[in-house]
Amino acid sequence: TNPGFVVRITQAGLDYAHQQGIAVLEKELARLKLPDISGDFRIRHVGKVHYEISRLDLRSFHLPYSRITLVPNVGLQVAISNAFAEVDGDWRVKIHFIRDRGSFDLKVENIYIKINLKLGSDASGKPTIDTSDCSTHISNVRVLFSGKFGWLYNLFHSAIESRFRKILESEVCRNVVNSVRSELQPYLQTLPVTARIDAMTGTAGIDYSLVAPPTATAQSLDADLKGEFFSLEHRSTVPFPPLVLTLPPDHNRMVYFGASSYFFNTAGFAYYTAGVLVFEITDSMIPKDIDFHLNTSTFSAFVPQLEMMYPNMMMKLRLSASSAPFLNIGPEGLSLKPVVDIQAYAILPDSSLAPLFLLSLVSNVSAVINMTSSHIAGNLNVGRYGGGAVQGGGWGVRTLQSIMNIVASSILLPRLNDRLEKGFPLPLPNRIRLYNTLVQFHQ
Repeated sequence: TNPGFVVRITQAGLDYAHQQGIAVLEKELARLKLPDISGDFRIRHVGKVHYEISRLDLRSFHLPYSRITLVPNVGLQVAISNAFAEVDGDWRVKIHFIRDRGSFDLKVENIYIKINLKLGSDASGKPTIDTSDCSTHISNVRVLFSGKFGWLYNLFHSAIESRFRKILESEVCRNVVNSVRSELQPYLQTLPVTARIDAMTGTAGIDYSLVAPPTATAQSLDADLKGEFFSLEHRSTVPFPPLVLTLPPDHNRMVYFGASSYFFNTAGFAYYTAGVLVFEITDSMIPKDIDFHLNTSTFSAFVPQLEMMYPNMMMKLRLSASSAPFLNIGPEGLSLKPVVDIQAYAILPDSSLAPLFLLSLVSNVSAVINMTSSHIAGNLNVGRYGGGAVQGGGWGVRTLQSIMNIVASSILLPRLNDRLEKGFPLPLPNRIRLYNTLVQFHQ
């Protein structure tokens, strides 16, 4: 299935995410719990030596140099170099009748870590990430013992350093794997698969599930999302397919979002099938500064029969879309030509409605799209109503069109734009906000 919405994270965006991730990993590694060490070994002309290393405390773990790179068709690779750590603890040793104990400081330098991350998606369409490979190499371990018998420590410090090197290399990768699964994977799962929308009736949502696992290229990480509005009460199949959606080859910004006409048109289809594209207008809704009243006296100026049949009665207009509005996107922006049915009623003394006429009109609508820190918002501009037909009498169509222009610009348009300006949520994980946004239109 082609996506209706795509997301591209460039190297600049990955570098930013990498900074945050390395800061978390550094804190996690600093909390490493190292096991006690004990053992025996023989020294020529001396005999068996028994040692115990305990109460190990990893005081710090620093990752000063690291980078993240894209591995095409595979995922991501994080390389850490020149990392260093400091450990202290207690030791005791026994050689025949000689016993000694004390403390020590251990400096671990030139730590190199390579982490390969594999990206995917689960059954719900949420992104997944796991460690496909991890390797650690430590070049330099130096231990400094405090005690009375310096010659004795020099006999076994190399053995201790070797044991520490093996333990740390194993523990670092184990901790990296745990951090990816306990920190990074749950964070990616905060990406919303379904974004609930409080639009009009509160019954709509947006499906942002992945239609395929994210793809790594040489320049970016691309994700294809379904990008489909739907009714929360009854989801029906969209009667038109998504077209191929390709982002322009730009990579200057951290992140790019692309929405096709399919994304916007499923919104119109969802609201139309839910029956919410219906608006009723009464005289009380007309702004006071407009010299116009919605009653039969006003309309009798061009429909004389109204004053004779329903003298001096208030009226109600019911505006509804005759079909789901269909939007087009081009280099100039967004545009649509919805067909609007306007049914006019006279409000009788008993509050019942008497149908007067039905006017079908086509309007030219342009849309302006803008971005907030977390939403895509819009604003509509309605041109003059054009062509159409009147059912119930061939009376003063042009005058009716002028009146409907007033109704649209002063009542209907502000109501629609009030909702559109609140916007619809973008597929963003927790605590991510956008800034310095730019909107472009393409064919």
